Amino acid sequence: MTNRIYFDHAATTPVIAASRDAFARGMTAWSNPNSPHAEGRAARALLEEARETIKQALDWRHDVIFTSGASESVEIVGRRALVEGRAYGASEHAIVPFAMDSGSKSGRAQVIPVEADGLIDEAALDAVLAQGPTLVALQQVNNETGIVQDLDRLAGKIRAAGSLLLADCAQGASKIPLPDADFIAICAHKLGGPPGIGALLVRDLGTLDPCGGGQEKGYRRGTQDVPGALAFAAALAAKPYDMARMASLRVALEAGVKAVGATVIGDHAPRVPTIGAISLPGATSASLLVQLDLAGIAVSAGSACASGKAKASHVLSAMAVPDEVAAGFLRLSFGPDTSAAEVDSFLAEFGRIAARFTKSKAA
Repeated sequence: MTNRIYFDHAATTPVIAASRDAFARGMTAWSNPNSPHAEGRAARALLEEARETIKQALDWRHDVIFTSGASESVEIVGRRALVEGRAYGASEHAIVPFAMDSGSKSGRAQVIPVEADGLIDEAALDAVLAQGPTLVALQQVNNETGIVQDLDRLAGKIRAAGSLLLADCAQGASKIPLPDADFIAICAHKLGGPPGIGALLVRDLGTLDPCGGGQEKGYRRGTQDVPGALAFAAALAAKPYDMARMASLRVALEAGVKAVGATVIGDHAPRVPTIGAISLPGATSASLLVQLDLAGIAVSAGSACASGKAKASHVLSAMAVPDEVAAGFLRLSFGPDTSAAEVDSFLAEFGRIAARFTKSKAA
């Protein structure tokens, strides 16, 4: 496996050394951080150290609730935000419809369409906001296409309407600045920390109904993961991504795939440098994935939560991407150690695949 090329960092990226070291430090504090004795107080001190490090790393002055990941953070807010309405963008992560429908009094949240460039339909958003106070869930960075919503601007109109913004920042945290949202969902395993730990950033706890549990100020049940929290904080503090270098890699990637007849999805929209969404029109994602995997290159065909299912990406459907293009969709995502040589190796192999595909079509 050591010679393989890994381009699926948007699903999970390797744990960086600083995070592993912090996790090991946390393992020495094996006691329950909610216990009143000396051992419990020692664990609590490390937990609060991690919380403060996360706030400083993200320039967040409000509350941080530790969770098991971004999905749980989204579900907490979707179910328990103290506004009546629920609405979300049509291209959100799969957890969002479930969480928002669960929290809707009618059992069905409103879906806000996106434009062909993947950006939210602002006229439709305005119509939702005109109906009364609503929790609006929008991704900062789309997990399949890398398209970035201008959440700071949208947050102003959402707040002016007496509504609340839930921002899924799983793909943006530590890479681009956080938006001015009421709730922010983040996780460790997208940015160099371990899986199974995340956080919900809350601007005002008074906008969220407590769960009645004894942990995290009553907003989450269960013993906190002290080693995971420390590892998460260390990954955020390390800021391992050189975004200028990531941008140059994506430019090279996209120029190379276009040269052999592929399409770049969201080409004209603002996008995060760490994710490239491409397609070989007429090919199938499954075939491309197998051929690349056999060549030692790991990519994906969208969200890891859904890529094993034989159905079209709901993100591409929401963007009205033609079926022929959507069928051959691949997501390539970069990590801190991704190199230009790895991009070149991918392009060489992808070029061979594209040539074989073109030849078979002509036969």
